[in-house]
Amino acid sequence: MSAVWKTKFGPRRVRHDPPTLQEAVVAASGLTDDLQEQAEIAASLMGMPLEQVRAEVVKAAAQRKSTQTVALTTRTGAPRSVVVERKPGRSTLRNRPSGR
Repeated sequence: MSAVWKTKFGPRRVRHDPPTLQEAVVAASGLTDDLQEQAEIAASLMGMPLEQVRAEVVKAAAQRKSTQTVALTTRTGAPRSVVVERKPGRSTLRNRPSGR
């Protein structure tokens, strides 16, 4: 499905792709841990029957349980901190106006 409208630069089209059922289940799992609520959220996002979505939610939950990760802490039990800093590349510094 796409919508078309005219602008001063010519006709413009926007492509609309509805989410897949798996994408809706992942989105619902990020909002709540309760499987029933996840099924209701995903069903409302997709406009599908609750029973059909519930089967997919249970299947996705079983896969998540088997692929859980464990976070490790340091010897003292304090969590580790990670600091990420972005450094500009050399080309960014070179193209910057000198301000003279």
